[in-house]
Amino acid sequence: MVRAYAQEHIYKHPWERVTSASWRKFADPENKRALSHILEVDTLNCKLDPEAGKLYTVRAVTIHTPGPWFIRKIVGQEICHSVESTVVDAKSRSMQLTTRNISLQKFIEVEEKIRYDPHPGNPNEWTVCKQETSIRIKPLSALASMAEKIEQKCVEKFQQNSAKGREVMERMCKYLEAESKGISL
Repeated sequence: MVRAYAQEHIYKHPWERVTSASWRKFADPENKRALSHILEVDTLNCKLDPEAGKLYTVRAVTIHTPGPWFIRKIVGQEICHSVESTVVDAKSRSMQLTTRNISLQKFIEVEEKIRYDPHPGNPNEWTVCKQETSIRIKPLSALASMAEKIEQKCVEKFQQNSAKGREVMERMCKYLEAESKGISL
């Protein structure tokens, strides 16, 4: 069974500021506590297509193994490696991120998609963030009820981390707004 959920959030900041915050959220030392599940982020590839107005990046993201503590005991690993692929389309003002785990795949498959677009009702001032996440616990498929409970616990943990991520993004947007006005926070 696969657990999936979707969330939508409106940032009351322009698209350019929100996407800048997305790039900077992992690097800001003040975010380390809120994003304590993120251990390391490294850029593996970056390609700019000036004719199309697109930026393509691939980053390696190392996190604490997702889900409740007993998942780490079952799989015998404390960390999980993921790959984040990002496409920024400057012409259409769209940023799409897709993150998938590359380790622990025989136990769990996680895919997260995030998309930032200008808000249709206020495109120069607000940004819509749409997030979709799917989680599938694999080895327990024979024990479906247990797998479903573990998947639900993983969903709850991902939703908690998503809320923390939105808080960090809001803080980063306010910081970038102040920075653009020459104000030091």
